Amino acid sequence: MKNITHVIFDLDGLLLDTEKLYDVAIQKTVDPYHKTYTYELKRQLMGRKYINSMEILRQQLDITELTAEQLAEQSLAYLYEMFKTCNLKPGAEKLIRHLASHNVPMCIATGSSTKDYDLKTSSHTELLSTMEFVVKSDDPEVKHGKPHPDIFLVAKQRFKTPPVCEECCLVFEDAPNGIQAAIAANMTSIMVPDPRLKDLPDATEILKSIEEFVPEKYGLPAYV
Repeated sequence: MKNITHVIFDLDGLLLDTEKLYDVAIQKTVDPYHKTYTYELKRQLMGRKYINSMEILRQQLDITELTAEQLAEQSLAYLYEMFKTCNLKPGAEKLIRHLASHNVPMCIATGSSTKDYDLKTSSHTELLSTMEFVVKSDDPEVKHGKPHPDIFLVAKQRFKTPPVCEECCLVFEDAPNGIQAAIAANMTSIMVPDPRLKDLPDATEILKSIEEFVPEKYGLPAYV
């Protein structure tokens, strides 16, 4: 395995504890139609562009009364209030500040739109300013969302000092679609999955928490 020179983070469920907020908002949205948003269905949506997720939700739950756009609008109305209270996941701040202190190039590659990203991260702007840039789902160069590799390949090209190879990029993800995208981009990947998740994809390493990450295993500076 190549030594890692660049790090790419997912956002939802990886750096920010937003997944439970999505669960609440989507269930509230489908409640009037007497539907249940199950974890198995959530698995299919994780990591995708939001509008694509809502189309899958509509089809799987057979909600014919609303379009995907209407489902997105209604669920996001609930989410926008909750986004203001997003907390960081355990170990996220320590890792980001550690890598920043050693000048390791970092970025975020997220399925969130620009508006959603700004709301979710409003309490963490100082920490996330250590990222070179953020690639979001509404970026015109990202033609296809995860599990396609587009977002990670776009990110690789945007670093001020580009990595010499795809494998030198370490992707942190919590969702199967994100890991599949990283694998498709030929990048090294670490998965920090929801503990309910079964049949995990073939990530380079699977951790229970970012707190378990050992940087020197990947050629990165060790914690002191």
